[in-house]
Amino acid sequence: MTDQRLISPPAEQHSDSDRITEAALQEKAKLKKHFGRFDIFFFLICAIVGVDTLGQVAANGPQGFVWLVFLGIFFFIPYGLLVAELGSTFSGEGGPYLWSRLAWGRLPAGINSIFFWSSTPVWVGATLTFLTIAAVQEYFFSFGDNSFWWWTIGLGFIWFSVWSAILSFGIGKWIPTIGAWCRIILVFIFLVTTITYGVQYGLNTPAAGEWSPTWASFIALVPLLFFNLVGFEQPSAAGDEMKDPQRDVPLSVLRAMVASILLYGLPILAIVFVLPAEDLEGRGVSSFLDAVDTTFRVWGPAQDTMTHVAVVMFALTVVSSASAWLMGGDRAQAVASVDGTGPRWLGYISERFGTPIAVNLVSGVISTAVLAAAALIGSGDAATAFNVCIGIVLSFTTLSYVAIFPTIIKLRYSHPDVYRPYSVPGGLVGAWVVGGLCTFWAVFATLVGVFPGLLSGGTFLDDSALPEDTSRLGYTALALGAIVIAALVGMWFYWLGRKTRATLVAEPVPEVLDQRV
Repeated sequence: MTDQRLISPPAEQHSDSDRITEAALQEKAKLKKHFGRFDIFFFLICAIVGVDTLGQVAANGPQGFVWLVFLGIFFFIPYGLLVAELGSTFSGEGGPYLWSRLAWGRLPAGINSIFFWSSTPVWVGATLTFLTIAAVQEYFFSFGDNSFWWWTIGLGFIWFSVWSAILSFGIGKWIPTIGAWCRIILVFIFLVTTITYGVQYGLNTPAAGEWSPTWASFIALVPLLFFNLVGFEQPSAAGDEMKDPQRDVPLSVLRAMVASILLYGLPILAIVFVLPAEDLEGRGVSSFLDAVDTTFRVWGPAQDTMTHVAVVMFALTVVSSASAWLMGGDRAQAVASVDGTGPRWLGYISERFGTPIAVNLVSGVISTAVLAAAALIGSGDAATAFNVCIGIVLSFTTLSYVAIFPTIIKLRYSHPDVYRPYSVPGGLVGAWVVGGLCTFWAVFATLVGVFPGLLSGGTFLDDSALPEDTSRLGYTALALGAIVIAALVGMWFYWLGRKTRATLVAEPVPEVLDQRV
C-alpha cells in the first residue's frame, strides 16, 4: 500500500525559515541527478575513513583501539542514525545548512555554515597536501622543501582536488569511488601481510594492562577520534542531486557505519600488534606507512615495489578525502549564499557542470594561500603561531556540529507532521538520546580543542598539552579570537545577502511513496 505525503509542511505553515529565495530556485534548477545508492555509500567511505590519522590513533597503543570502539558505540552509531533521519527527511541541497536553517533560522545557520565550510580548504592546504608531499619525499624520490617538485606536487594536489569537485557529479563522483576502493584494497592487503608477518617474525603483543583505558588517553584521543569519525552528512549536501534520498540515504549510512568501523578498527589493531607504541611517535610521514613498510618485508625482493604501490594507493585515498569534503562543504556554503546568508555570486552553479564552481575556486585559493603561507613563514615564532592558528581553524569542524546535531530534536517539535521515510527508533525519546549524545561529544571535542589539557594531568588545565612554545593565555586568545572572527564573517556574509533574502518563495515540494526503510 502506498500513501503519498508531502515531505515538508503545507504552505500555510511555512515560516521564513521554511521558504527559499528566488535565487536558490534559479541555481538549483541547474542541478543534475547523478547520485545513486552505491555512489552515496562510496562517498561516505571517503568522507569518513581518513587513513592520514590511523597512525596517530595507533601511536596511543591499545588504548587507541579501545577508545575507538567506545566512541563507535556511544557516538558513531547514534550519529549515523541521526543523519539517516535528517538526510532522508529534509533532503534538499545544502544538507547541514538546510537542517540548521529550518531549526534555528537563517542568521545562525549562515554563521554556522562558515565554520562548517572554512575548515575544509584549510585542512586540504595545511594537512593533506603536506602529507602527500612528505609521502613522495620519503618513499619515491628526495627533493628539498620549496623546490620545484615540492610546489608542483603541492599545487597539483590542491587543484586536482578542486577540479574533481568542479566536475559534473556524474564524473566527479568517481574520484571518491576510486578512493573508497583504494581504502578497501589497501586495508585488505595490509591485514593479510600483517598476519603473514606475525607468522614469520612474531608480533608486538601488548601487555594486558596496556588495554586498560585511562582518563589521560581519553582526553588526548577524543578530539582526534571525533574528527576521524565525522562525515555522514557530507553526501546530504548534494541532496537535490540524489536519485532517491528518501531510501538511499538511510541504507547507505547504515552500511557505511559498519564498513567504516572495520576500515578504521582493523588497521589500527594491526599497527598496534606490529609496532610498539613508542616506535610510532615521530617516525616519518605516517605511522600507517611505517607499519606498511615494516610488514612488507614478507614480500622479499618485491618489498620496494609493493611499498610503492601501497604509497600510491595511500595518496589516492588522501586526495579522495579532500575531494569528498570539498564537494560536501562547498555545496553547503553555495546553498547558504544563494539562500541569502552570503554573497550571491558565491553560490553560482555552472550550467555546464551542475556544480558550485565559484565556491570551489574560492576553496582552492584558500588552500593555496595556506600552503604558500606555511612555505614562506618557515620556522620560528611566526611559524609556531601559524601552526596554532591552523589547528584552531581545524577545530571549527567540531564546533559546527554543536549547532547541527541538536537539529534532530528541534525539528521533531517544529516540523512534527513532516513525513519521515526513516525515523530514529524510540520516538521523541530516541531523538533526544541520539541528538543529546552527539551534541555532548561535539561540545566536549570542541572544548578540548579550544582548551588543550582540559581535565587532564590531574588539573583543570594541563599546560603540558599546549603546543610547544605557546602560553595558555596566548593560545586561548588566538582560539577565541579566531572563533569571533569567523562569526563576524558569518554576520558580514548575512548582511551581503540581504537583497537575495528579499524574495522568499515557497519551494515546490515533490511527493514520495510511503515506503519506510
